[in-house]
Amino acid sequence: MKDLNNLLSELGISKVRLAKYLGVSRQMLYNYLAMDSLSQWPKEKAVRLLALLNIEDEEGVSGISVTSDYIIEVENRLNEGVKDSSNREVLADLKCFNKKEQEIMADIINLLKEKLAEDKTKTTYNTYVYLYHYLQSMETADELRYILGYMSKSMGFTDPMEFVFDKDKQFIFESILFSAMTLYHNGGASKNKIAETHKRFVQDIEAKKEEKLSRTQELNTAKVQALRELGYSEINETNAKEVLEKIAEIQSRKV
Repeated sequence: MKDLNNLLSELGISKVRLAKYLGVSRQMLYNYLAMDSLSQWPKEKAVRLLALLNIEDEEGVSGISVTSDYIIEVENRLNEGVKDSSNREVLADLKCFNKKEQEIMADIINLLKEKLAEDKTKTTYNTYVYLYHYLQSMETADELRYILGYMSKSMGFTDPMEFVFDKDKQFIFESILFSAMTLYHNGGASKNKIAETHKRFVQDIEAKKEEKLSRTQELNTAKVQALRELGYSEINETNAKEVLEKIAEIQSRKV
C-alpha cells in the first residue's frame, strides 16, 4: 500500500476527487489507504481503483512509469468517473431541464462542491458569495453577461470573435475592459492615481442605496395608507390584490 500511496501522490490526485470517483467519503478513503493491502478493500472499490490506474492487480503498481502521457490518461479517466458518479447524484433534482441544461448545471454544482470541499482559507467561500450576488443581479445589466464573455475568451475557452449577445455592445465593452485590464496589469493605475475615481464609485453606490431606501420608505407609507383606507390591519392572501391596487392608486395621486 505504501507504493500505491506514493503513486497517488506522484500523480497529484486529490483525496477529495479520488473519494468522489470511488463513491465514498474522504474519511472512508483515508481508512482504505491505511490498510495493509488492496485485497482488504471492498472488491468493487478495489476494481474501480485498478481501472483508474489501468493495472490488473496491486503488484502492477511497481511497474508503472509515471510519464506525462500516463498522468493525462489517469486524469481523463478520473474526470469521467467523477463526472459520472456526481451527475447521478445531482441530476436527480434536474429532471425538469433538458439534457444540455442538466449537464451544465451538474458541472457547475460539482465544481462548486469540489472547490468548497478543498477550501481551507474561506477564500473560495467568500468568492462564491460574490458569485451568488452576481448571479442574482444578472438580469439588471447586460454588461454582467459581457464580463462573463470577456473572461471566457481571455481564458481561452471561447473564440475571441464569437459574440452570443449584442455584437456591437459586447465588442465595445470587451475592448474597454481589455484596456482597463492592461492598465491594471502594467502598473499604470496606482492607488493614488485612481483614489478619486474609487471615491466616485463609493458615492455612486451610496446614492443608489439611499434611493432604494427612499423608495422602500415610500412604499411602506403607501401600504400603511392603503390598509387604513380599506379598513384592514394587514395584507393577507385574501386582500392582497385589493391592497396592491390601492397602493398603486395612492402612488398615482402624486403624479
